[in-house]
Amino acid sequence: MWCCVIHSAPPSRAATLKIFDVHIHFPRNWEKPNEDPAPLVERLAEIATSAGITKGCVLTGGRFGPSYERGIEILSQYPDLFVPVAVIDPEVIGRDEVLELHEMGYRGLKLIGVARPYDEPDYLAAYAAAERLGMPILFHMGVIGGGIDYSITHQRRDPKAAAMFQRMQGMRDRNPMRDVSANRMSPVHLDTIAQRFPDLRIIGAHLGNQGNYEYATSVARWRPNVALDMSGGETIERHAVELQLIGHEIGIEKLVFGSDCGMDDIREHIDRFEAIYEELQLSEADRERLWWRNGAEIYGFEEPILAEE
Repeated sequence: MWCCVIHSAPPSRAATLKIFDVHIHFPRNWEKPNEDPAPLVERLAEIATSAGITKGCVLTGGRFGPSYERGIEILSQYPDLFVPVAVIDPEVIGRDEVLELHEMGYRGLKLIGVARPYDEPDYLAAYAAAERLGMPILFHMGVIGGGIDYSITHQRRDPKAAAMFQRMQGMRDRNPMRDVSANRMSPVHLDTIAQRFPDLRIIGAHLGNQGNYEYATSVARWRPNVALDMSGGETIERHAVELQLIGHEIGIEKLVFGSDCGMDDIREHIDRFEAIYEELQLSEADRERLWWRNGAEIYGFEEPILAEE
């Protein structure tokens, strides 16, 4: 079984800080979508390294990404930093296609915006292949973000939000609306998948997302192969503190770090979590797990070790 616990304390974090980021989107110039993304990935590598990221899962392909072939061609230039993760549509990606992605060099999968619930029987062949190949799956949870967090700002009073609003309107005019529903992307579905595939390493994004925290904590509480990432922005971070999700409702070993933001915001994102860990007075051992070890174990860069007497 994948999920094991280690209790040995690491050396001082200041001297050994390593960060495993499970949630980095492949960069794209939204104003020039056909532009070669290689220079953007080069810049992402520079920013990630400067921010202290040791390993980063780059979510590649899907509706807005490059082709799987072009994505792996670019990411393979950064083998010590980036872990290629394929964004898939399980309506068209099944067992054989997952095998092909693995042979290309992809080491994990990401699902979002599915046409049917995550635990739809027709999707199970893809999950079975991922389990057999040791490919973790990151599932988006709940409502898909829309570029502006209206709990924090609004285009009527914030020039930056106004610019984003106009940009989003332009994108909407250029791209057809998607058939998406938060009901199809619930933490409850992860319970079905986790029990059906006990060796599949599962990550639910955004702590389950607003409105789903109780379901997410319940699944993480009882399913050893389910972890939750803490990405999603300042509102979810505030909820994580106010609802005592980190280390109380959700065990430290079941949480992983994910930035899920524009590359220019990665450093700020890490700084905010450092402040959260300070506020929660987490031990150095707990911080090391959250920053590095939990994610590294999921993706096979660290060996899980059972606690001993």
